[in-house]
Amino acid sequence: MKETEGIIMLTTAPRGTKDILPGAVNGWRYVESVLRDVCREFNYQEIRTPIFEHTELFQRGIGDGTDVVDKEMYTFNDRSGRSITLRPENTAAVVRSFVENKLYAEPMPLKVFYIGPMFRYDRPQAGRMRQFHQFGVEAMGSPSPVVDAETILLAITVLKRLGLKDLKLKINSVGCPKCRPQHRTLLQDYFRPHLKELCEDCQSRFDRSPLRILDCKVDHDKPFMAGAPKITDSLCEECHDHFEMVKKLLDEAGVDYEVDSTLVRGLDYYTKTAYEVQYSPLGAQSAVGGGGRYDGLVEELGGPSTPGVGFAMGLERIILALEKQGLLKSEKEAIDVFAVVPDEGGTADAFKAVMTLREAGYSCDMNQIGRSMKAQMKQADRAGARFALIFGEEERSRGAVTVRNMADSSQEEIKRSEIVSYMKKAEV
Repeated sequence: MKETEGIIMLTTAPRGTKDILPGAVNGWRYVESVLRDVCREFNYQEIRTPIFEHTELFQRGIGDGTDVVDKEMYTFNDRSGRSITLRPENTAAVVRSFVENKLYAEPMPLKVFYIGPMFRYDRPQAGRMRQFHQFGVEAMGSPSPVVDAETILLAITVLKRLGLKDLKLKINSVGCPKCRPQHRTLLQDYFRPHLKELCEDCQSRFDRSPLRILDCKVDHDKPFMAGAPKITDSLCEECHDHFEMVKKLLDEAGVDYEVDSTLVRGLDYYTKTAYEVQYSPLGAQSAVGGGGRYDGLVEELGGPSTPGVGFAMGLERIILALEKQGLLKSEKEAIDVFAVVPDEGGTADAFKAVMTLREAGYSCDMNQIGRSMKAQMKQADRAGARFALIFGEEERSRGAVTVRNMADSSQEEIKRSEIVSYMKKAEV
């Protein structure tokens, strides 16, 4: 039994992870190409950070008391006894890079994007994995609400460019260190009589981070939650004016949105603007992306006081949404040439021709298993080859090769030395 269990472990991916097979990778590459195109149009440059960081980075950056830090991080000690965590999100890592590499000395704002795997110990379900992939943007160095609106528009543009239509944008302001303490007191005064009715997690949040109670999925629908004090009623003048300008800019851009006073996001570093984009056909897992402003995070992590704003999107949920709507472009990439070798005598000539074509920039493949000529032609067709090069015995004796056009089955014989020039002519 133990031996069987060991075999199962070796041949099964860990729970919450998933192989992206060759047939599916093309769909992912399509989505990623759209992401990169939109970021280029908005002048955001790519950044790549390590997959693991020192644990304290996320404890300080995301915040103790959040579900991410308390329950979901993959943390371990390395061989030197240092506590290391697989990144559960990338904003803290980007800010760490910003500080470490003194990017604050560059012209501001610094606008970057990332695409990569993140890790959270969560309950796996459709669109939610323990290893998942995020696309995100960060803009650091500008306090202007213009940047808030720009990142929101970038998120909406990406999703619309991919073909998604039933999008809902929710926005809120979560205030700043000047006005949030007043709201914190109001929340604690309001929830104190209901403390026993709150879930265990929210009871622990009551003292540490009462704002998190508004984000609770367990208590969200309880009747008393609807009457909780709204942060928007406690905003200082600066936060109020900032939020009003964000809304005005979205109005000017023709973007529909809903102000949701319960939207606080799940991370402690947010200040002022918070937002979430939902795709309703996904049901309970409708949130496909979200973010907000984090004006104190750079300073919290040891850098100079630097405002910032950004968002992240889960690629698994985007892929799922595109699949549900039949919008995922995942056609198999066709190749230019397939070399058919009816007998072993033509293998060396075919191999040389294939390598010559590859050096010239053409995608090629050839028989490598010893199939019959008929089977090789089927293989060429399955590969989507534009042309098949047939290295038959008679052709070889004349230093020639037969070229078959796979689209119309027409064929002609050419000299082997003319293969590359023939392909170039065929492109015209």
